[in-house]
Amino acid sequence: MGTLVNYARPDGKTVQGYLAEPSASNAPAIVVIQEWWGLNDQIKGVADRLAAAGFQALVPDLYRGKATVEQEEAHHLMTGLDFGDAASQDIRGALQFMKARAPKLGLTGFCMGGALTLLAAQAPELDAAVVWYGCPPLEYIDASKIKIPLQGHWATQDEFFKIDTVAALEDKLKAADVSFEFHRYLAHHAFANEEAVGPGRIPATQYDPVWAQQAWDRALRFFGKHLG
Repeated sequence: MGTLVNYARPDGKTVQGYLAEPSASNAPAIVVIQEWWGLNDQIKGVADRLAAAGFQALVPDLYRGKATVEQEEAHHLMTGLDFGDAASQDIRGALQFMKARAPKLGLTGFCMGGALTLLAAQAPELDAAVVWYGCPPLEYIDASKIKIPLQGHWATQDEFFKIDTVAALEDKLKAADVSFEFHRYLAHHAFANEEAVGPGRIPATQYDPVWAQQAWDRALRFFGKHLG
């Protein structure tokens, strides 16, 4: 459904991304940030789903062509990623690229991508953002610079991003008067990833189709409200 495109970072370097487009022209856009697996078919499917809902969707290839199904290799790829550079260059460039194509712009990310979404939420191009079960160390978030509405989807049984951290994040956002709505689900990490099932999934992750559908309904309504 989508195509590979190239776009420029603010520093002039080129990044590739997966772009899925709806049938309507001049549609609002959403930049989608991958999990630690890389630019795989599952995250391309998220972009396709957003396009089917009427949004342009771009997934930046943060790993430069690498993707994996192995937990150990995914961890290696993620730890090799410069999060500051990814947020300020790869993601910011994607936002600038899509802002030139769309009247309104959103950002969303899952797991590692959720953490990067919070780091990039202060970008002036943005109109709204949705975070899925991912958070950076709270000292890296300058909540005073977040001027857009946020929505978050969190798993109460998440072993990677503890639910206690979410309460501390809420306190930080409230103190900075950030507009946000957080939803908690009695679920495990990656509950919206339809590949987190069966013997191939890693421990501590588990797809939950019921919670995933509710979270997606909320996310699409949220983006519909703020992006039009």
